[in-house]
Amino acid sequence: MISSGLESVPRPQGRLTDHIGLGVLAARYDRDLLEEVLNRTGRREKRSRRLPAHVMIRYVIAMGLFFTESYDEVMRRLVGNLRKLGSWTDDWQVPTASAVTQARQRLGPEPMAALFDRAAVPLATSGTKGAWLARRRLMAIDATSFDVADTADNVERFGRMGSGPKASAYPKLHVAALAECGSHAIVGAVLGSCRTGERTLVADLVDRVGPGMLVLADAGLFSFELFNAFAATGADLAWRIGASVSVGHLRWLPDGSYHALIYRPGLSAQRRARLVEQAKAGQDIPADLARLVRVVEYTVPDRNPEGELIVVVTTVLAQEVPALDLAEAYHQRWEEESALDEIKTDLRGRGEILRSKSPDLVEQQMWGLLLAHYAICALLLDAADPAGYDPDRMSFIKGLRVVRRQVTDQAAITP
Repeated sequence: MISSGLESVPRPQGRLTDHIGLGVLAARYDRDLLEEVLNRTGRREKRSRRLPAHVMIRYVIAMGLFFTESYDEVMRRLVGNLRKLGSWTDDWQVPTASAVTQARQRLGPEPMAALFDRAAVPLATSGTKGAWLARRRLMAIDATSFDVADTADNVERFGRMGSGPKASAYPKLHVAALAECGSHAIVGAVLGSCRTGERTLVADLVDRVGPGMLVLADAGLFSFELFNAFAATGADLAWRIGASVSVGHLRWLPDGSYHALIYRPGLSAQRRARLVEQAKAGQDIPADLARLVRVVEYTVPDRNPEGELIVVVTTVLAQEVPALDLAEAYHQRWEEESALDEIKTDLRGRGEILRSKSPDLVEQQMWGLLLAHYAICALLLDAADPAGYDPDRMSFIKGLRVVRRQVTDQAAITP
């Protein structure tokens, strides 16, 4: 029986860890969803364990919420208040760090990746401020890296930046991400070695975009092949290009933008000139050689007094979306950098590393961070939309504090 004086309430059955929740995040990743991904990845236990798989999924997400805490302290935070209230009278003890690591190894990274794939979908509603341009959902792609524990296995899987005496102090996990600009929610991610180029990683995000989106990217990600691959999904694109990218001018538009061709690398100047003439004459252009785009050029004097020219190529050919609106929308790409900074600074902590010793557990921990971040973004959006606020004005760190309090205070009422 419950020992708090409510003698009529039956004592919960099962192990203490079976009742672990994540406070306000529990509804985002409910038990049915956890069971679904465990079935899909074949990670359901064949026998009853003290730390079952569904508990460990919650635990890995909690590691993202309490990143700097030790493994056993994270477990104490999850179950401590349940025991303080006398909800359980057995002699259950917090598992050792070794037991937690063994349970994480049994779980592996696959269920966490599957949960992210299943749960992380765009959040913005039609009324979400700052999330749309002409009925297109603003999305952005970018990549970053995370320091991981300096073990031989991690070095082999993830590599170091640089070589010899200039090599990075820690191996680095590279993460390419697709984010919804309006909510900061990361809805697609690819994990890999820092030896893998950003464009290679980003290419695996193609199946996460589609019609109704306007996908933004910086010049470092542009290539003719990658641009075409994303455009083939039916999504619209607005990508910055660098000075080295050849553009064949076709015609000016009244709003100051212009139609142009971008080319497959390696075409001679003569071949590019012939393609321009063909396009001006209304002839079809071979898709493997060039692509028709609209170009928006502008400067941002307040950001760069020297007047750096920013060149954005877009698949939005018609002037239904004015050039000025496209230029303003492109700068929403910075919202993804803000989202990644929320993970690296607010969740992980400045200068901290992913301390898992094996590559599989590093990836598992990274998926836990992404899931924790996504759920907090969803919570902030749920608060912002009814009040008519732009979610960008909601404080992520304050939302994180609320969630942490909810996790540690989850037993404030009888389970």
